Amino acid sequence: MTETILILGSVLMIKKIAIGILILIVGFIAFVATRPTDCHHERSARISAPPDVVFAKINDFHQWVQWSPYEKLDPNMKKTFEGSSAGVGAVYSWAGNDKAGEGRATITESKPGELVSMKLEFFKPFAAICQANFTLVPAEGGTRVTWSMDGKNNFMAKAVSIFMDMDKMIGKDFEEGLVNLNRVTQADALTLRQPVN
Repeated sequence: MTETILILGSVLMIKKIAIGILILIVGFIAFVATRPTDCHHERSARISAPPDVVFAKINDFHQWVQWSPYEKLDPNMKKTFEGSSAGVGAVYSWAGNDKAGEGRATITESKPGELVSMKLEFFKPFAAICQANFTLVPAEGGTRVTWSMDGKNNFMAKAVSIFMDMDKMIGKDFEEGLVNLNRVTQADALTLRQPVN
């Protein structure tokens, strides 16, 4: 009799624990669902070079190795270039380690000295499609460059955002890229200003 009571008590306890876990899981899923669907990340910096020089570095994927922070994530990253050599229709695909992931960028709009827009498709580690824009505005001593990215958060991205500040993480990459862009375009601008003998 005592054994039966103990077994019934254990079964009831297990049921209560299972119900508690189920409530926690449902609660977590409901909380994740309330997270923002739209995501926007943006950073700006003044680049000490004229808009045409800065534009040339952004509008040609072959030039990104000089300044993009994502290029150094995997020294053995496989890269392919398709379509136009630069500007609208230029396609850059990459496949690398866990940090670099796998994806493709396609330039969809290109206005010399003003704007470069691209469609970003991420395949690994998570699938996502985003829109990235580089807006260039003449500023005193150079160009004001704004690097932005917009997309939609799927369930996984919403869950990750609870534990990680995605804007801080992506923003740090953008800031590094803009610093690098300033460095390489300054060098190009100086070369262009050198008198021809």
